[in-house]
Amino acid sequence: MQRHYLADIIEPVVEKLGYEVVRILTIGEANPTLQIMIEHKNYEEELTVDNCAEVSRAVSATLDELDPIENRYTLEVSSPGLDRPLTKPEHFERYKGYLIKLETLEPVEKRKRFKGTIKEVAADNNVMLEMENVIYSIPFANIAKAKIIITDELWEQFLKSQKAPKA
Repeated sequence: MQRHYLADIIEPVVEKLGYEVVRILTIGEANPTLQIMIEHKNYEEELTVDNCAEVSRAVSATLDELDPIENRYTLEVSSPGLDRPLTKPEHFERYKGYLIKLETLEPVEKRKRFKGTIKEVAADNNVMLEMENVIYSIPFANIAKAKIIITDELWEQFLKSQKAPKA
C-alpha cells in the first residue's frame, strides 16, 4: 500500500479534527497494521487517549467507506511519544538542541548513520547536525528516518511537565 495514497485519505480527516499527522506506517502484508501517529496542531497541548479514539473513529469510518486496504487490517492511533520520529523540516526546527538518531538514504561524508544534536535547519531545509564536534549538513530529502533519543534531561523535563498544574 502506497503511503502517499493513504496519507492523501487520512491527513484531511485528522486535520479537520484539529490534529496533525506525524507519521503513517503500514506494517505487515496479509493482515497489516496501520499505525498513525498524531499530535495537536498546537503541539504543546497534551494528547489524550480520548483524542486518539476520536481520530481512530473518524479515520476508520473514512477507510471503511473508501476501502483502500484490500485485506483486514488493524488500525492504531497514538501520540509520537518522547522518542518521537522527526518527519518534517519543522520537527527538526522545533527540536533544535535535542539529541537524535538519524539515517540517510545516501551517504553523507561516507556515512549513513548519525547520532548527534540538531543545531539548526537551514533555509534550504538542510539539517545541521553536530556529532563528535563536527557539523554535518544533511539534506532533508536524504533523511530516511530520524528520532529523538531519550536522555536524562528530556525525561526530567517530561516528569516536570506531568507535575505542573493544568490550566
